[in-house]
Amino acid sequence: MPEPNRPHWPPGRAGDAAVPRGGWVARLRRFADAPAAERCDFCGTGLGLPHTHLIELASRRLLCACERCATVAATGEGGYRVVPGGARLLAEFRMTDAEWEALRLPIDIAFLFHSTAEGRAVALYPGPAGATRSLLGLEAWGRLVAANVALAGLEPDVEALLVNRIAGAREYYRVSIDWCFALVGLIRTRWCGLSGGAEVWQAIDGFFDRLRAPASASGGWRHD
Repeated sequence: MPEPNRPHWPPGRAGDAAVPRGGWVARLRRFADAPAAERCDFCGTGLGLPHTHLIELASRRLLCACERCATVAATGEGGYRVVPGGARLLAEFRMTDAEWEALRLPIDIAFLFHSTAEGRAVALYPGPAGATRSLLGLEAWGRLVAANVALAGLEPDVEALLVNRIAGAREYYRVSIDWCFALVGLIRTRWCGLSGGAEVWQAIDGFFDRLRAPASASGGWRHD
């Protein structure tokens, strides 16, 4: 039986599109259980912490980069963008339970961002198999943006609205997309059995504790 007050992750409703296990989903483990040493994904140079992350727009792959490669890739024509880093609690964010239900998300954690490739906002929710895309009604998203000016300022592809409504929580964060990838990787690599097990829920609680910390405001996810 699922643990009390913990959502049961479904494998996805009919009509939902699971994010492929290859590409950036296969790399999410780096942000949950990564070794101390990192290397630039472009030139192989060893990297310290913190370092720059890039996202490849076509595949949504998250890449680590040295300063030189990040500059070259972001100014070239390869479809890369620098992930700005940072996280901020949106204390004044307004969302009713009815508005949440209108987004048609089956669980109580999700992240939403504007996809340049698709020309629209998309929503993903994490689970034991990775990240699953949920159908996102444009009308419902439009009402949410109209009520929360912070959403209009999200940078496409690299910033997201991260929602935590587990066990009665009502937390909304503006985060760099690497925080979202980190959460997906954390859940995927630690999930055990039907309800996830105590370890994954402790890890999720720890993730949001870290997200609330003042230091998170100035940088993206770090696995140090």
